[in-house]
Amino acid sequence: MKPKLKVQQVKSQIGRPEHQRRVLRGLGLRGPHSQVVVDNTPAFRGMVKKVIHLVSVEEIDD
Repeated sequence: MKPKLKVQQVKSQIGRPEHQRRVLRGLGLRGPHSQVVVDNTPAFRGMVKKVIHLVSVEEIDD
């Protein structure tokens, strides 16, 4: 099995630029303390890198 990424939003998107808000929405995060499990692909890693200051990331084996 491929490893996946568990991404949890830890900070609010209030006051953040629109492109960061769109990245959070694209990841499926809806607000602080929401979390999603996404595939560990270059596309998702790039999205996480854009908002790394707003989220916590953990690699999990699914």
